[in-house]
Amino acid sequence: MSNRRTNAMIVRLARKHGFETFDDLHAWSIADLDRFWSEASEFLGVRWHDYPTAALADRSMPSAAWYPGGTLNYAEHALARAAVAPDDIAVIEHSQTRSPRTLTWAQLEDQVARCAAGLEALGVTAADRVGSYSPNIVETLVTFLATATLGAVWSSCAPEFGPRAVIDRFAQFEPTVLVHVDGYRYGPKEIDRRLEVTEILEHLPSVRTTIAVQYLGAGPDEWSSLIGEARHEGFAPVGYETPIYVLYSSGTTGLPKPIVHSHVGITVEHLVVHALHTDITPADRLFWFTTTGWMMWNFLVSGLLVGSSVVLFDGDPASPGLNTLWDVAERSQTTVFGASAGFYMNCRKAGLEPHRGRIWQVGSTGAPLPVEGFEWLESVMGPDVIINSISGGTDICSCFVGWNPMVPVVNGEIPGQVLGREAAAFDEDGNRCATGVQGELVITTPMPSMPLGFLGDDDGSRYRSAYFDRYPGVWCHGDWITFTEHGGCVISGRSDATLNRGGVRLGSAEFYTVVEALPEVVDSLVVHLEDGDLDRLYLFVQLRDGIDLDDALRARIRAELRSALSPRHSPDVIEAVPLVPRTLSGKKLEVPVKKILSGQPADRVLSSESLAVPSAIDWFVAYASQ
Repeated sequence: MSNRRTNAMIVRLARKHGFETFDDLHAWSIADLDRFWSEASEFLGVRWHDYPTAALADRSMPSAAWYPGGTLNYAEHALARAAVAPDDIAVIEHSQTRSPRTLTWAQLEDQVARCAAGLEALGVTAADRVGSYSPNIVETLVTFLATATLGAVWSSCAPEFGPRAVIDRFAQFEPTVLVHVDGYRYGPKEIDRRLEVTEILEHLPSVRTTIAVQYLGAGPDEWSSLIGEARHEGFAPVGYETPIYVLYSSGTTGLPKPIVHSHVGITVEHLVVHALHTDITPADRLFWFTTTGWMMWNFLVSGLLVGSSVVLFDGDPASPGLNTLWDVAERSQTTVFGASAGFYMNCRKAGLEPHRGRIWQVGSTGAPLPVEGFEWLESVMGPDVIINSISGGTDICSCFVGWNPMVPVVNGEIPGQVLGREAAAFDEDGNRCATGVQGELVITTPMPSMPLGFLGDDDGSRYRSAYFDRYPGVWCHGDWITFTEHGGCVISGRSDATLNRGGVRLGSAEFYTVVEALPEVVDSLVVHLEDGDLDRLYLFVQLRDGIDLDDALRARIRAELRSALSPRHSPDVIEAVPLVPRTLSGKKLEVPVKKILSGQPADRVLSSESLAVPSAIDWFVAYASQ
């Protein structure tokens, strides 16, 4: 597989306009945003019910006006292939709770139509909100598409979320219908969720109907009665201001932000990213490991928009071993596989040699993928595999930067920007940084998938504060970015977790690359405390079983950091911890831990139910109290 897929849609788009390079195509895409997004929607076959008068009527941020007068339906696009290839496979489900399942396009379309009729019979209209407390399984996908069919609004929490985490999110969302499972298996462990559902419902007076999916086999089956014989025909045409779903920030500090996404904006955005950048076609099978509580689930199921089959997985990705996801990819004949950077680095450290199967592209997100991760993937997958490291966020349910078939991949770098947006690096004064100089990741142009706003933020003040206060009229994302001479970029971690020692500023991702390359280290977390005369760098390491943190290992860690980064970034304190605390979506808790070490109460700086393992924070609370 070449880095330049000569028949890719993005190449055809470039040739249509006479561009030979991606840089020229990208420059055109941001020079005239209205023309680009108009032509992109036409080129990609957007199925308008009512044609918009323009693509972008007002480009000011945060109040950009997209596709005025235009209406469409996401589910109509997601199910379009059923009309031309009804017997082809649309969905493959692998689960540790039940046997594998497949749905053809015709079967998927039929289930969605019957589910939409069932929801409609329950009184669900375009004004209603449907919540899901279910894993990454067929029923969840069908219910989401049925909700979109009706023009109603969707939101989901993964069943590994505890009651408090769900209540914090859904009390803001106020669903009228809640779909939930009775439980699930995580590896060999059975997890019954019936008591949790009862507690959640006690705090959600908006819910008028619940639909129980008998997944673990411990509760009633209400799904069968929802999916009756009646079919809902047609798709509700909705405009840009109509929400498709609400996603949530990690919720480590205070209530999670309920981010409202546009039905039209998401449809067009995901068509552009999947068709032009990820280069997914109906010949592909897309498998990205995710839960339903992470925006990557929404990104995964949008593979249906371009006619790709999607592979769903529910369970423990490390049970019975780290080969689990790779085995699912091989059995499902996955062609585009995605996971977190941490997963690949753990596979590398374990010495895995997975079978490539039909995989031609490997995607990575959730954290920066270091050079060593690129090199490992290349060594086990082959030199012709595409390594597509992307960076974006829940905030836009998409990416700012990533790969496309017109650019080569340079190990350790994200190859380039996404069409229709300009990413830049700004210094503290709002000036553009030179090539090779690290700065704040900003977006200077509006995007269709920028949020409509936050729930409950009627005057838009929270939304503006989250992204636009730092540089007025410019989206500030909160990551460090460096643009390279190759035209690519490197993300160096969160800008609010900067390690600035003696004027030498580094992102935490650079720190982790060095520390976690050591065979003794499973995971790590770095925190820099500075206040007046205080300037102290803490490194917390989670070690492999049987390894002790002695003076010799501390000295080797410091030596590696001095050599690879700078002498100023040798930690003042190195401590062993039982577990590095992470959010449910896998992000390290750098800022909350920093606040706890600074003396702030834990219950004020994070919600324990936003953590993958709530008890992981206990060690840090005890340490701070010493």
